[in-house]
Amino acid sequence: MTRNKNVVFDVVGTLVSYDTLVSTMDSRLGDRLRAEGVKPSLLANTWIEVAEREYTYLSISGKYVPFVKCMSQLFFRVLWLADIPNPRQFATEEDVKAMMDAYNNLTMRPDAAECINRLRQADFTVWALTAADLDGVAGLFAKAGVEMPKENLLSCDLYGVGKPDPLAYEPLLKQLAQYGTKPWFAAAHCWDVSAAQRKGFRGAYSLVLEKDKLPELFGDIEVTADTLLEMADGIIAAAE
Repeated sequence: MTRNKNVVFDVVGTLVSYDTLVSTMDSRLGDRLRAEGVKPSLLANTWIEVAEREYTYLSISGKYVPFVKCMSQLFFRVLWLADIPNPRQFATEEDVKAMMDAYNNLTMRPDAAECINRLRQADFTVWALTAADLDGVAGLFAKAGVEMPKENLLSCDLYGVGKPDPLAYEPLLKQLAQYGTKPWFAAAHCWDVSAAQRKGFRGAYSLVLEKDKLPELFGDIEVTADTLLEMADGIIAAAE
């Protein structure tokens, strides 16, 4: 039975880190990238940022394409933007496949399981709304030993609308509104949680990924904390 207190998490980047992608890129291309003056960590995060932009632009223009497909198609363009003159000679399709395999097998942040457990102990039902593939996300929770009921996992793929389009948050917001308390949306992407908050969720933001909350751009978030555990504690305190 769903409790009347609900919190919806973004998954990839929030509960899950990008470390596996960065380390795989480093092992396959790191020496060559550094010879070009490019840090693998910078290129990996730029790749993700570009993929998020193109995914969102396609969605709002009426052509929804799953995020992983966008990301896999964009790597050579990102190399070009990094001033690599011959991207398809610099890296191979096998490199891209290895890095996408790494992206699909990311790992939970060290405190993610305890963050979820702490909220559940405070009588919250935990949900997830992701742009990623549902089976892949379910596998990430299972690998981390975190129980997540299948019905509590939702993907933008189900609706054909990508975050942060307000319509992406609407179905779950309406579903959870029936329980009498305003649900929370928790993320480490400020654009994500601020959009959800404007749509009608209560917002919780962890600085674990971006480190800079930029209220001048995104507005104030109801709960902001450095770590996932501090964010969970902030949600619990604000709900009392």
